[in-house]
This record gives sequence, structure tokens and C-alpha cells, in this order.
Amino acid sequence: MKNFTVERLSFETLSALPGSWTNQDYLELLGLLEFDEASEIEPAELKAMCLMALTDLEPTEAAQLVLNYLFEDQLTQGQLENLAHQMLTEKLWEENPQLHQHEGFFKATQLLYEAYNGKFPRAEAVQFQVQLTADEADDLTLFATQPEAPLLRLLAPGMPDNTLLKRLFSDQLASNSFAEAPYIIWQLRTIRQQESTLVLEVVGSAYWLDDFKYADTYTATTQADVVVEAEIS
Repeated sequence: MKNFTVERLSFETLSALPGSWTNQDYLELLGLLEFDEASEIEPAELKAMCLMALTDLEPTEAAQLVLNYLFEDQLTQGQLENLAHQMLTEKLWEENPQLHQHEGFFKATQLLYEAYNGKFPRAEAVQFQVQLTADEADDLTLFATQPEAPLLRLLAPGMPDNTLLKRLFSDQLASNSFAEAPYIIWQLRTIRQQESTLVLEVVGSAYWLDDFKYADTYTATTQADVVVEAEIS
């Protein structure tokens, strides 16, 4: 177990994930929408044209198209139809049991919410910066690869005892196996690193991480996940 001082530096709520939709995405969606001469649209106008083209469809039809684009062959036609209807009323990035698809559901909903002026649920994510100060400088190597699990083990103590992350993942937080961690922290970026201090920017669903807004400076322990290598027969 490694000891760290944890300090929340900033915290804000987002309705869209940074960089989640690119001009290339808009071009490809316009192609699926059979929009003529999409390649001739000015880059600054691609998003607006894509949103407008989506609204030529019924909301559930647009949802099917966007989900199919994001998940490609991961969903059957029946699943696409069911999920497209659910998206109108349900927060699939929170309620769907497939945790690894939550970020995709968020991206789909944020786009459709904007296109249809609120006919879809409003997506909410959080973005914050957190400073980690290690007792030993070498302990920062914990975050060199697969940093999400050790980071969540440091964030959790800054949240209330009844926070969802602690209630549903108490075993994973206490152990050295947290396979779900990369599906909870959607984006992770190093802001700066010094000898024993690391500042990270975290983006994830408010569903899991909103309670970190209450965090003060505190000390906590963490450990890396143990990667089990498959045996060669």
C-alpha cells in the first residue's frame, strides 16, 4: 500500500465530453444520413449540418443511427431498436447494465439532446483536477500504466460513505482487482508532474464521481491492480 496526500484543485459539471465528437465523426454521420456533398461543407459548419440532418429523422431513428455508428457490430438490430426507444426517457450511461458501453451512451445522448432541443435526457459528466503527493517519489510509478484503478482508490476516501462508488465497488476498491475502473474514469490527462507530485485531470460520469466535489485535502492509501498473465499451454 502506498500513501498519498490528495487535494481537489477544481471541479465542474459538463454536458458534453471534451473532444468526444470530431469533424470526421460528423462527416461519417452525414454519410450515413446520405447527405449529398458532405465533403464540401466548411469544417466550422459540419456540426450544425449534422445536427440539422439528424432532425430530418424521427428521434428514435436518429438514435438508432448514432448508436449503430458508435457501437458498430456490438449491438443487434433488436438491441438498437430497444435502446433507441429507451434513450428518450432513460439515462443509459447510468442505468444500462453494460458498464463498458456507458461512455458511448453518454456521447450519443449528448449529441441527440442538442439536436432535438431536449427531447432526450440531459447528459451530465464531471471534470476535475486532483493533486496527488506521494510519501515516496517512486510511488508515482503507480500511475504510469493502467492508472484508473489506483486513482479511484484514492478518490473514494474523499467521498461520503454512502456514495455509489463505495456501495457498489467496495470489494474492488479494497482489493487489487478493479477491472471496471477504465469504464468509470472516461478521460484521464496528466497536467503536470514533479518529483513527488502529480496533477491529473479526470472526466467521468456524474453518476459515479459527482460526490468528489465535497472532497477536502486528505491522506489515503492505494495499490495497483495485479495483472494476471495467461498461461501458455
